[in-house]
Amino acid sequence: MTTLRIRRRGPASKYEIWARCRDPRRWPEWAPHIREVIAEGPLQPGLEGEVVGLLGVHARFEVLEVDVERGRWTWVVRSGAVRVRIEHEVGEGRAGLVLSGPAPAVVAYAPLARAALGRLVSR
Repeated sequence: MTTLRIRRRGPASKYEIWARCRDPRRWPEWAPHIREVIAEGPLQPGLEGEVVGLLGVHARFEVLEVDVERGRWTWVVRSGAVRVRIEHEVGEGRAGLVLSGPAPAVVAYAPLARAALGRLVSR
């Protein structure tokens, strides 16, 4: 198991950043590696769905925790036998995440996560 923390800063307000996170339909706006999200409802514990990524890769997900006041949410993404836990945290002009999973998956996902967070905190 490998854990990696990634942080980015930008001009977007905490409200703007959180609005982009709380609606799964908006995830492709800031996460260019996500082409589509198949899920019903807002970001909340127990929300399950599927993300469709680059090259048509499908991954199932489940949202484990959401703390609106602290700007945090945690989800688990599974593709085949690979499971990655992603803990997001947003604040005024900043966003970060902690990836935990098998080293090859974490290392491969890190550049995509950096790019997504950069877009998340931009205007």
